[in-house]
Order: sequence, then C-alpha cells, then structure tokens
Amino acid sequence: MSERPVRFGVISCADIAWRRTLPVLAAAPQARITAIGSRDPDRAAHFAQRFGGAPVHGYRAVLERDDVDAVYVPLPTGLHREWVERALLADKHVLVEKPTTVSRPETEELLALARERRLVLHENMTFPHHTLHAEVRRLLESGAIGELRELSAAFGIPPRPPEDVRYRPELGGGALLDVGVYPVRAALEFLGAGLEVAGAVLRTDPASGVDVAGGALLARKDGVTAQVSFGFAHAYRNTYALWGSEGRLSVDRVYSPPGTLRPVVRLERQDHTEELILNAFDQFDGSTSAFVRAVRGARCSDPWAVTEQARVVDAVRARASVL
Repeated sequence: MSERPVRFGVISCADIAWRRTLPVLAAAPQARITAIGSRDPDRAAHFAQRFGGAPVHGYRAVLERDDVDAVYVPLPTGLHREWVERALLADKHVLVEKPTTVSRPETEELLALARERRLVLHENMTFPHHTLHAEVRRLLESGAIGELRELSAAFGIPPRPPEDVRYRPELGGGALLDVGVYPVRAALEFLGAGLEVAGAVLRTDPASGVDVAGGALLARKDGVTAQVSFGFAHAYRNTYALWGSEGRLSVDRVYSPPGTLRPVVRLERQDHTEELILNAFDQFDGSTSAFVRAVRGARCSDPWAVTEQARVVDAVRARASVL
C-alpha cells in the first residue's frame, strides 16, 4: 500500500463530492479514483467523466471491487451507519462526510469496528485541517489575548428548498447535525475535551419536524464557556471568536472557505486593533491528505474529537428546550 496510490471508490454522487472533495482527490499523486457509484447510472458517468474511474450502478458494487482500497461516503448522514459498516466489513478504509453518524453510540460502534479490522475510519470534518487554526492556537499560547475566558461560534445558512435532504428526519436532517457540528467542533478544538452542556434550545420546523435553528451554552470545569449557535433559517454567517482577559481574536469564513481564500485574523486589544492576513490553504486537501497518509501506514490521528463531538451533540439534543 505504501508504494502505490490509494485507490478510491465513491459511494454517492453528492454535491460536496463534486465541488470540494473529488477535485482534490483526483489531483493528489498518492490517490486514484477507480470507481464512482450511484443509483443513477447517468450521474455516475457524469462524475467519472470529470474525475476518472469506472461509473458503477449502485453502492454495493463499489464495495465488491478488487481495485478499491478505500471508499468515500458523502451520503446523507442518516445513511452513514449502514454504508460505513458495509464498507468496513468489506475490508475497505473509509472517508466519511461529517458527522460520522447521527449519534454517539453509532459513531463509537463504527470506530470500534474499524479498530477491530485494522482499518482507517476518518471523518471528513475539514476545517480543523486548515493551517489558519494552528496560527490561532499559536496566538493563544503566546498570550495574545491573555487567559481565555469564552469562545463564541456560529454557522448559519439561508433556508434550503423544501425538498432538500436537510429537512428529512429519516436521512439525519436538521440544523444541529448539518451545521451545528461545526461550532461544537470549534469549541472542542480550543477548549478541549470534557465540555458539558449547561443549556440548549432547538427550534423545529412544523412541516418537516426537524430542527432548523438552535444554540447551546457549553462549559468547562474551570468556568470557561462556549456559546454556539447554528441554523438554516438565517442570513449566512460563519465565524468564531475567542475572548480573553486582555483582548479578543476573531475570524470569519472559518468552516467552509474556498481554497483560494486568504484568511484574516482580527486581533483586538484595549489600545489597538490589528489584522493578520494568512496564506490560502485548501482544507479539503488537508483532510483527505491526512486520510491517505493514515491508509498508507503513517500514524492515524486520534479520534477523540470525533467521539467528543458526537457526545456533545447528543447532549445538546437531550438537554434542549424544543420550541
């Protein structure tokens, strides 16, 4: 495996695959797309024409191929459990879109199965792989804003068409799983494990029954808090801010920036404000490269953040007042 490219099969021709993930995989020298599966043969052929590989009718057929080492799963969240499990049982490594499943128990079961079969299961939560966040962490550790007191994070998008899968509860729809996982993950990245849910609210859509907006207050044992908000009934917003004893640090467009964007870190202190313009970086390349390195034998990243993310999301759902 370490000598040749990782051969990918794709299960589902989703929009995120077309726009962000498959372009970087197709261009990566250590990866090769060998099969693209869809329930619509014409759609599979359309994807294969752009990214390479054989168009395949159906998902099961992708898993049965000998020229597939790993599968990429961009299916709706509610279908992840079934098809990730099928892929692992077929001895394929798995790159799955976020979140891994709809709940902590399902996520932990799949991670345990991957460990048992000595396979890599990697959640394609891409933003932590952007070089921006390492620079933010460096600024924090250097004392740029003093001692951290609070994090606030938000991700909201405008309403989607009524037929969108985000409004289908049986497919894992809802704002918490779709966009809420991003600010939750940001809180974990900077505040660490062990966050507890002090309170939460979810607002549901009467027509579909899924949550379309919400927020939560998370707390660390030392009193540092995180306020997270999310939804798809909003004007577009995509941000986090870190508030310390001596200043405040904020970044916009943090969760889904284009690969060409040069991020701007805004640093505010009592006597002055400055903006740091960083280099552009494609976080999808960062995430898929980490997966490929793991499959090829490098040390796999610790999945603590994936399991903690699932735990906090479950706790938000359990504690929330539903409006």
